[in-house]
Amino acid sequence: MQSRSTAARIPRQEPENRTGDRRELPVPDRAPARVPGPTRPGLTGPCPTGPCPTGRDRGEPGWPPMSRRRAALFAGTFAVYLLVLAGVLLNTDLVDLDWSVRLLRPYERWPSLEPVLNAWVVVGQRGPSAIAAFAWLLWRARRLGRLRPLLVMGVALLLLNVTVGAVKIVTGRLGPHYAQYVGSPELFSGGTIFPSGHTANAVVTWGVLAYLAVRWRRTGAVIAAATACSIGLTTVYLGTHWVSDVLAGWAAGLLVLLSLPLLEPLVAVAEQRLHRRFAR
Repeated sequence: MQSRSTAARIPRQEPENRTGDRRELPVPDRAPARVPGPTRPGLTGPCPTGPCPTGRDRGEPGWPPMSRRRAALFAGTFAVYLLVLAGVLLNTDLVDLDWSVRLLRPYERWPSLEPVLNAWVVVGQRGPSAIAAFAWLLWRARRLGRLRPLLVMGVALLLLNVTVGAVKIVTGRLGPHYAQYVGSPELFSGGTIFPSGHTANAVVTWGVLAYLAVRWRRTGAVIAAATACSIGLTTVYLGTHWVSDVLAGWAAGLLVLLSLPLLEPLVAVAEQRLHRRFAR
């Protein structure tokens, strides 16, 4: 008589080969080799001291690609620029506004403000503002060990001078103090007043500084906007620019600031080549 344990014994079966249901996790024998190469768009090789650090790695976030919001702002600003230009070229009500303010002569109505505003307007002039800006940018570049702050400002000013200078030459508008005919837009008379380079320069110079400040970017943006607005209005008070000149200058400067993200690859390439040249 067999015992219950013997009778209940189940024959042992070989396990089926179920590789199809089995999850196999690959175990790498070694870490993948690091391939040197560019880590930023637009670079053709590695940075001199290794992979190029991004803005976030250096604590200085680079400007992201143009988002939908920024693209909409760019399109809106460009539309305003074109409307102001068309308003001047077609001698619309905008020119009437220019002459109304010109004939008002703010500097004669409020003469006590003139000494202060004469000094303040220097903040927007290309020479003094560029000297002050590049002094700070040189310190910033030395602290970071990078040329990017200087290159960003250089590219911004170059783009500003080319775009604004071209419109100045084409329109040839005379300023309020040199106007010859009341009610005329004073175009194609050999002037270089439209758009206001003074105003556009204030927007770009102090706007770029606000961006490069990083930690104080928001505060710097508010200060830069207030400075650019006050500089433009000061030129109207002093009678050196028409109102439409200032409107176009604000738009032109803002367009340059909004275009800078598209030029970041160019800045990166220039920085890399300069590093290679000075490293020889």
